[in-house]
Amino acid sequence: MTPVATGATPVLPGLYPDPSVCRVGSLYYLVNSTFHYQPGLPLHSSTDLVTWHQLGNVVTGELIDLREAPDSGGLYAPTIRHHRGVFYIVCTVVGTPTGAGSFYTSATDPAGPWSAPVFLPDAVGMDPDLFFDGDDAWWAGCRLVEHGEYEGQTEIWLRRLDLNDERLVGQEFVIWNGAVKGGVWSEGPHLYKRDGWFYLLTAEGGTEGNHSVVVARSRSITGPYEGCPRNPVFTHRNLGTDYPVQCVGHADLVENADGNWFALLLGTRPASGHTLLGRETFAVPVAWEQGWPVFNPGVGMLSDALREERGTGVEPFSYHLDLTGATAPDGGWLAPRSNPRLGAPSERGLPLLGGPDVNDAGESGFVGRRLAHHGVDITAIVVPPDDLAARAEFGLLFLQNSSHNARLAVTLEHGTASCAVVETAGGVSTVVAQSSVPVDDGGRAGMSLIGRLSGDNVEFRLAHRGSVTTIGVADARILSTETAGGFIGSLVGPYFTTSSGGPLHLAAFSYEVPRS
Repeated sequence: MTPVATGATPVLPGLYPDPSVCRVGSLYYLVNSTFHYQPGLPLHSSTDLVTWHQLGNVVTGELIDLREAPDSGGLYAPTIRHHRGVFYIVCTVVGTPTGAGSFYTSATDPAGPWSAPVFLPDAVGMDPDLFFDGDDAWWAGCRLVEHGEYEGQTEIWLRRLDLNDERLVGQEFVIWNGAVKGGVWSEGPHLYKRDGWFYLLTAEGGTEGNHSVVVARSRSITGPYEGCPRNPVFTHRNLGTDYPVQCVGHADLVENADGNWFALLLGTRPASGHTLLGRETFAVPVAWEQGWPVFNPGVGMLSDALREERGTGVEPFSYHLDLTGATAPDGGWLAPRSNPRLGAPSERGLPLLGGPDVNDAGESGFVGRRLAHHGVDITAIVVPPDDLAARAEFGLLFLQNSSHNARLAVTLEHGTASCAVVETAGGVSTVVAQSSVPVDDGGRAGMSLIGRLSGDNVEFRLAHRGSVTTIGVADARILSTETAGGFIGSLVGPYFTTSSGGPLHLAAFSYEVPRS
């Protein structure tokens, strides 16, 4: 997969789909989907819509149980809004046997704590929106049309929300069922009010190659709504499959203090037809002409115009985390279905408590960070426990989902590290390379687990006391959504699987993007 020149640079690269944004004073706040990963719904702030800083995560395993969520299930398409000193986030839990459905949570401080979720049994479907019009709170959602004319036909419905009684009240209104005849998945609704008009912004065409943004308006919030004659108002589906940014859609609008408008929306950056990074967050300016929004006027597609206007250059996205201090880990660590199993930080590093499997519900032995580039060097420096149990395994994992991943697997015994490169595709694991490395101190001086993603390959190496051994190469294409399916991007990080003993200490983690 040879990286191609980008048609735009995401403001949040990697697994940051379904962006929703609001502004309070001089600050913008952004929330994204996380699906079956915990902690869920990362919340960022920005002063310029280009540079974002994570404040925390909204949902943890204590608030919403995702232990039985399937791959690409879980937390879908949140919306963030602010009203009279309170922040609200609405979202849907998809695919869990219990606790599924749409909910809202609130906080006076966006950094938290956030309230326990309030589930609304009548809020059928997904992709909820919350809109405040004076004293009225309105809830909009997307659902499949009962006895629809074709597969994937959906409708947008609207109803009042009583925040005091925590329930939907009054009459329900169906206000939209798509702009294009035969178009699938009219979803992700957002409502706005401007110059006496109520505007409905939705996604349409499915979140893959035909994704788009459409808009409609009405003098009454309950409709009827008329579609913009230019619908879809923004899409990349007409640029061809070789264009650097694909699947553009699912937008949310925000107005700055000077009356200028902008959109945050998602897109993907495939490399040679393979999307490893998932759906990412982009930003564009929006103008209003003849009562309708124009996305990136004069350009009509994603570009770096907003970044250039802000004077924010594109620097290599690299970082190094020294975890040997006794400080709490940041909010960038994720685990499948449950909170990352991490112990209290110590001078030895961040303790990974381990679990029976890297994907086990509730006891995952893996903690990872978002993969955000097609070419990157990852290094995790780990210190094995003194009481390492027999057959305990640790290593470095590139995780797409439970049935598609690649890892460097290490076991220690009698002063030797037995190393293997393992590919898992379609749920079948295959050892593609293996080697033995002398480790006379049991790894107490630290072992560097190294993964280099470049083109179609992930090369794995092990370093100990200045000696570096190449173990082997895995096929990176198994990490793509084209191969694995689903809606998520890839994570990368250390794992520790054990039935007893531990913990494994993560002393440092580095993510280095080579300069071109």
